[in-house]
Amino acid sequence: MSRVIIAGGGAAGMMAAIGAARQGHRVLLLEQNEKPGRKLFITGKGRCNVTNACETEKLFENVISNPKFLYSAFYGFDNRQVMALLEEAGCPLKTERGERVFPVSDHSSDVIAALQRILKQSGVEIRLHAKVQRLLTKPSTEPSPTMAFPADGGDNGVIGKKTSEKPAAAVCGVVLADGSREDGDAVVLATGGLSYPSTGSTGDGLRMAEEVGHTIQSCVPSLVPFVVAEDWCRRLQGLSLKNVNLTMFDEKKKIYEGFGEMLFTHYGVSGPLVLSASSFYKRCRKKDAVSLELDLKPALTEEQLDKRILRDFADNQRKQFRNSLNGLFPSRLVPVMVDLSDIAPEKKVHEITKEERKRLVELIKRLRLSVTGTRDWAEAVITQGGISVREVNPSTMESRLVRGLYFAGEMLDVDALTGGFNLQIAWSTGYLAGNSIP
Repeated sequence: MSRVIIAGGGAAGMMAAIGAARQGHRVLLLEQNEKPGRKLFITGKGRCNVTNACETEKLFENVISNPKFLYSAFYGFDNRQVMALLEEAGCPLKTERGERVFPVSDHSSDVIAALQRILKQSGVEIRLHAKVQRLLTKPSTEPSPTMAFPADGGDNGVIGKKTSEKPAAAVCGVVLADGSREDGDAVVLATGGLSYPSTGSTGDGLRMAEEVGHTIQSCVPSLVPFVVAEDWCRRLQGLSLKNVNLTMFDEKKKIYEGFGEMLFTHYGVSGPLVLSASSFYKRCRKKDAVSLELDLKPALTEEQLDKRILRDFADNQRKQFRNSLNGLFPSRLVPVMVDLSDIAPEKKVHEITKEERKRLVELIKRLRLSVTGTRDWAEAVITQGGISVREVNPSTMESRLVRGLYFAGEMLDVDALTGGFNLQIAWSTGYLAGNSIP
């Protein structure tokens, strides 16, 4: 029986503790906040999108960074197992549009309570207000099985031949912020990334990993709203549009395209569709040339939309142009579209030319926004970047550099789209890390 220390009591940390306890280890879970699961509490606007009920293969399709690294994690502890674990612990679940899974109560606190019951039943010791400051290591004397990766670190290296290498060091415990020391045979770092720093995710775990030799891939906010240059967005603050199509361009290169719901804000745009697009922002080479293109009527071709406008104009031919679009758009959007169309607001509908109508169709199908950046960490759902997966064994989540050190969750350079996929990464990597400790 080993003594296992888990640093971080979020989704990944709690699941790592459960996995380690099921292996028969003595487990100490250290959480710096007044209670575990603080970030879980606010996810999904307080409802907690636990996971996604899609087929396992589709989990990989929704991972943006290093999906193949998660092969063992997803297949070792998948979405069905997460759902079964929570329901058996007294938290009934429901599946909504897009296969998103939520607690029936719509209260994230019920998910946290279920996990706490499992931890208690498993004999895990939870210590609150306990902030881990640094890792304790000693020279390693035992070989550690690792997986050979290609020099470029590509995804193809996830499945490779085993080698026997000796990490230079082995973990032997942690030092807490109050100066006290906890010795352990294994440590799981699950302290989160940089998103929502108010919950305690301040990057301390990334710093500790770097201090023992790990490479940190550059971290940026992801699943985060966009800031745009156009002032007219402020006039639409709070307006939500459903069933629109969004395309993101890096100059002329299409980077992302999606269909769904978006929201206008005082600084730009947000909502599920925009957050998903932000996952691809990091790979844009010319940030000052990134733009969004909105298709407000994606169900209609340009020809069909033109006919629809002609019908509306026929019904309103004596009205002024500014009073003729209520059948096409929400009332708050009408004056903005009128201004952007370059058609005189007072012009009678029957006086509008074919060329002007063509420009209106173009505007509706390709409404452009210029991205100037993203909002900061306080509004980011997830961190993109983190501990290089080349330095972590994907079959166990153990460090290749420090024996007995494991990683889980947002600290790793893996991230996904919205819909419960990032929490599934936390559950799967956490469980694999805890369950792999010998």
